[in-house]
Amino acid sequence: MANIKSQIKRNRQNAKRRERNKAERSALKTATKKVHAAIAEGDVEAAASRVAEASRAYDKAASKGVLHKRTAARHKSRLAKAANHALPASEG
Repeated sequence: MANIKSQIKRNRQNAKRRERNKAERSALKTATKKVHAAIAEGDVEAAASRVAEASRAYDKAASKGVLHKRTAARHKSRLAKAANHALPASEG
């Protein structure tokens, strides 16, 4: 345990941020799972809207510093790629 007053405060702040970031990352995983579920069902409109929602969530997480911007971009790209490849094949 820290003895210095500023370090005690810093530890409290880090604990709050860790919990907030953990919740944010969990929400991102849920959004990603929703996209993959919609793709598996073959629902074109739901998948497209969920990809948009997930992309927005990843952008927000990157802007808040929860994720690195390139990590967010990579995840968004993979979701869009999965949706684009899976859905036209199921239509035709």
